Amino acid sequence: VAAQNCRKRKLNAILNLEEDVCNLQTQKESLKKEHSQCSRSISRMKQKLNNLYCDIFSRLRDDQGRPVNPCQYIIHCGGDGSAFIIPKHLVKSEQKQGNEKEQKQK
Repeated sequence: VAAQNCRKRKLNAILNLEEDVCNLQTQKESLKKEHSQCSRSISRMKQKLNNLYCDIFSRLRDDQGRPVNPCQYIIHCGGDGSAFIIPKHLVKSEQKQGNEKEQKQK
């Protein structure tokens, strides 16, 4: 009887593990689909942002009426909805300073 109960518990444990594996496989497939949808959504957003960026720079002019070079400037958006055109070399130097400060703090 003890051996029979032991086999029964072992069989129940195996069945429970098989059920868990099945559930995890279903969850994995669901997460793969969600990941794929998120990746597509991110790609669409990146494309829209790129189009917007190109559209903005196509309309910008400097003091002499010449088009602003998007290779030399970036658009910085403030939390209040404001937007600024900043030379890239200024942003890179600020990023370097910020990275140096972070490394010093570590």
